[in-house]
Amino acid sequence: MDKPKSKKIHLALSVKNLDEVVKDYNKRLGSSPEVFIPNEYALWRTNEVNLSVRVDPSFQPGSLRHLGFEDPSVDGFTSTIDSIGIVWESFRAQDQLDEINSIWPEKKGTVVLIYCSQ
Repeated sequence: MDKPKSKKIHLALSVKNLDEVVKDYNKRLGSSPEVFIPNEYALWRTNEVNLSVRVDPSFQPGSLRHLGFEDPSVDGFTSTIDSIGIVWESFRAQDQLDEINSIWPEKKGTVVLIYCSQ
């Protein structure tokens, strides 16, 4: 019997220069983003981490936007706030892709998507 896939930590960071961060994190993570929206967003999904970076003027560049877990056992997307005010999300990979497509509907079909289904 296959071992159930475990959840992985999700980190969401705010950045100023997406291209610079993508080059840096490609080296650090040893892979390219699975989702890339030029000048706006990138998402890496490795065995260990689900990491997104986004140009978001409502956050200081280099700051944490939120944390969470990519968890194949959850039913849908949830969001809570912890005792120190950090937003925690819980979602399946498809939930995250659906959210990306809802934020950037005009980019659907033009975005580099190399997404692994779970």
